[in-house]
Amino acid sequence: MHGWIAYIDELTVGHIHMLIESNDRIKFLDAWVHPDYRRTGIFRKLWETRWKYVRKEFNGYKAYAWAKPMSLPLLLEKGFKAGDSSVYVEIEIEEDKANETPFTFVSC
Repeated sequence: MHGWIAYIDELTVGHIHMLIESNDRIKFLDAWVHPDYRRTGIFRKLWETRWKYVRKEFNGYKAYAWAKPMSLPLLLEKGFKAGDSSVYVEIEIEEDKANETPFTFVSC
């Protein structure tokens, strides 16, 4: 995993990450900017820094991302092609007290 962090006066105000995968693929991961520093160009600067690095170091690889609506215009601007959309879902995990069967993990 690779990441870039934006600091202002020793305060982390943003970050962006990517993961190098097999088969010459790069997954662009989360990007975040502190709410007090949004709309100041930090997200774009982080994105452009990662993009410049990827274009220099990973020629011929395929990059992909799961984009939020606010990030999609920048990805399309860079030449990414939009695929199917997805919906965010979540659940809080709770212990299954009804099923007390011990968990066994076997790795081959």
